[in-house]
Amino acid sequence: MKKKLLSGILSAVMAASLLVGCGGAAPAASTEAPASEPAATEAPAATESAGGSGKVGVAMPTKDLQRWNQDGANMEEQLKAAGYEVDLQYASNDIATQVSQIENMISSGAQVLVIASIDGDSLGTVLAQAKEAGIKVIAYDRLIMNSDAVSYYATFDNYMVGTKQGEYIKQQLDLDNAAGPFNLEIFTGDPGDNNARFFYGGAIDVLKPYIDNGKLVVKSGQVDFDNVATANWSTENAQSRMDAIISANYADGTKLDAVLCSNDSTALGVTNSLEANYTGDWPIITGQDCDVANVKNMIAGKQSMSIFKDTRTLAAKTVEMVDAIMKGTDAPVNDTKTYDNGTGVIPSFLCEPVFADVNNYKELLIDSGYYTEDQLK
Repeated sequence: MKKKLLSGILSAVMAASLLVGCGGAAPAASTEAPASEPAATEAPAATESAGGSGKVGVAMPTKDLQRWNQDGANMEEQLKAAGYEVDLQYASNDIATQVSQIENMISSGAQVLVIASIDGDSLGTVLAQAKEAGIKVIAYDRLIMNSDAVSYYATFDNYMVGTKQGEYIKQQLDLDNAAGPFNLEIFTGDPGDNNARFFYGGAIDVLKPYIDNGKLVVKSGQVDFDNVATANWSTENAQSRMDAIISANYADGTKLDAVLCSNDSTALGVTNSLEANYTGDWPIITGQDCDVANVKNMIAGKQSMSIFKDTRTLAAKTVEMVDAIMKGTDAPVNDTKTYDNGTGVIPSFLCEPVFADVNNYKELLIDSGYYTEDQLK
């Protein structure tokens, strides 16, 4: 009963914060299941400006993950509605393909590039070409590292994502009051994705004091980022690692109390492994992106929560940034301190994430038009 009450209180607070969204106020200081049918939504107005012209290149990492299909579709729709020609490309998680696609965008006359990179350190050479051609670059969701060609960064507050996941586990286990100890395992994302370190850092900053004092026990011993990273955010990689963890630490009936998963694709792998190999009480499982398969698992009681990042809102803010650049003005930002890509701090706009669980998913995901009820059956 205590867990349900805490969940309800926490859900109400987080649902209220959805109203903040991508507003102009600066946030506090400091992606993924297999592709499903895209969200049936009507995107919010991208910008009040009309009559934009010019070409925008949009480079997305892959079509294999649901969230990138939604990001790309939302971006294309809103940019076209604002009057721009759009060259949208997906790179199948292949770095060489993404580099080639960006080269083609440059040579075909793109005036602004919006790039969700596969590997944040892999685009220096091609972006040097963009800079030489006078093309502005917006890093989208994933910060592009070690390139002075990056003009702006549009993302959600990634440290806050991890903080909210850590706080959820803290509240659900009542770590400040319960005796414990509780068993925890940790799964984060691709080491080449700079966001993974922010997600991990935000959550670990919340949970590490309880690990240090023994109230949280990581029986696998795998706590450091390098040991808990998941290449390509792969469901299969997460499932394989969880299989090994269960076999070595929980096959004898030892209870697993919580699994910190940085996103939904890793959470899906963990869930698949638990269903096949674990016989104890079901643990708390976190996630991110509210992918269809994971929301269904939430409804079924197999996943506890998922961070909701409304890609319509991020796309709308990015279109505002593009529109400002095209018209020769400064793009809107609300953070000029946090995100240093190795060449300096990149002016950023950080949208605020919220979490969804079984108590509030209808309000956040269905009532808002992000999904239909049929998509979640």
